[in-house]
Amino acid sequence: MFSQLNQNVRQYMLVTFNYWNFTVTDGALRMLVILYFYDLGYSTLEIALLFLFYEFFGVVTNLVGGWIGARLGLNRTMNVGLAMQIVALLMLALPAPWLTIPWVMAAQALSGIAKDLNKMSAKSAIKTLVPADAQGALYKWIAILTGSKNTLKGAGFFLGGALLSLIGFQYSVAAMAIVLMFVFIGSLIGLKADLGKAKTKPKFSEIFSKSGSVNILSAARMFLFGARDVWFVVALPIYLGSVFDWDHSAVGGFLALWVIAYGLVQIIAPKITRLTSGPAPDGAAALWWALALAVVTGLIAYAIQNAWHPEVVIIVGLMVFGAVFAVNSSLHSYLIVSYAKDDGVSLDVGFYYMANAMGRLIGTVLSGWVFQVWGFSACLWVSFAFLITTTLVSLWLPKHKKHVTDQ
Repeated sequence: MFSQLNQNVRQYMLVTFNYWNFTVTDGALRMLVILYFYDLGYSTLEIALLFLFYEFFGVVTNLVGGWIGARLGLNRTMNVGLAMQIVALLMLALPAPWLTIPWVMAAQALSGIAKDLNKMSAKSAIKTLVPADAQGALYKWIAILTGSKNTLKGAGFFLGGALLSLIGFQYSVAAMAIVLMFVFIGSLIGLKADLGKAKTKPKFSEIFSKSGSVNILSAARMFLFGARDVWFVVALPIYLGSVFDWDHSAVGGFLALWVIAYGLVQIIAPKITRLTSGPAPDGAAALWWALALAVVTGLIAYAIQNAWHPEVVIIVGLMVFGAVFAVNSSLHSYLIVSYAKDDGVSLDVGFYYMANAMGRLIGTVLSGWVFQVWGFSACLWVSFAFLITTTLVSLWLPKHKKHVTDQ
C-alpha cells in the first residue's frame, strides 16, 4: 500500500510538473501574441481572430481528447500535447515577414489543441490517484492544481511582456520551445502507460455526456468563462495600453499579478467555501458564488460606463472580480471531477472542458468585436449578462443529500 501511494504521488508530481511548465509557456505566448501584433498595427478584432482557431480547436480537442485519453491513457494525451506546443512555438519563431495571419492562426490552432490535451490529462489524472470516498481531499488537490496553474499562467504573462521587451518575439518563442523539449523527454520516460485508461474501450458516441449534472455544470462553465474572456483576453490589455498609456512590461506585469493572485485564491478556495458549505461544496455553493460575481461585474461596468475614476476602478475592481471568479472556477473544477464517472473519467472531464473552451471562444471573439465597436464598458455589460445566465443555469445543479467524507 505504501509503495503504491508513493507511486501515485510520484505520478501526480510528474503530471503537475508537466502542467506547470506548459502553463508558463501558454501564458507567455498569449501575452507575446497580443502585444507583438498590436505593435505591428493589428486591430483588436484582428488580434482576437488570431486566437479564433486556438479556442475553436480547444472545443474539438476536449470533446475528442477525453475519448482518446480513456482508450489510450492520459500519459499519451499529455505527451502529445507537450509535443504539439513545441511545434507551435517553433512555427512562430520564423522571421516577421513569414508571420502572416493564416500562419499564426495555424500555430495558435496547434497551441490550442496542445493546451487542452494537457489540461484535460492533468485534471483527469487526479481522479485516478485519489480514493473515491475522499471528496474533501479531492477538492483540495483539484484546488492546488488549478490554483498553481493559474499562478504560473500569471507568471507567464509577466514573462511574455518582459521577454518581448528584452529579446523580441522570435527569440522568446524559440527559448520556450527548448525548455519544453526537456520537459517532454522527462515525461516520455516517467509517465505510466495505463494512467486513466478505461477498463473497457468506450465508443466514440460516448464523447457526449449522458450525465444531467455534468451537462448542467458544463453549460454554467461555458457562460462563466465567456464572462471572463469577453473583457479580459483582448479588450483589457489593449485598453490599458491605449487609454492609460501603459507600456508592455506594465501591462504584462499587472495582468501577471492579477492571475497570480487569482491562482492563490483558487488554492485556498476549499477554506473559503468551507465556511458556508462544508468540506465538499455542492450546486448551491456554485449558485451563490456565481450570483456574487455577477453583482461585482455589474458594479464595475456601471462605474466604467459613467467614467468614475476608471483607472482605480479597473485595478481594484479587477482584483475583487479575480478573487470571486477564482472561487467560482475552483468550485466548478472540483464539481466536474466529483460528478465524473470513475471508469474513463476523461470522457466527462473532456466534455466539460469542451464547454469551457466554447465559452473562451465566444468570449475571445466578442472581446475584440465588442471593444472595437462599442468600447470597454460594453464588454463588461456582456460579461454581466453571461454571469446572470450562469447563475440561472446553476439553479439546476444537484445539492447534497448527505455529508461526504473529508480526508
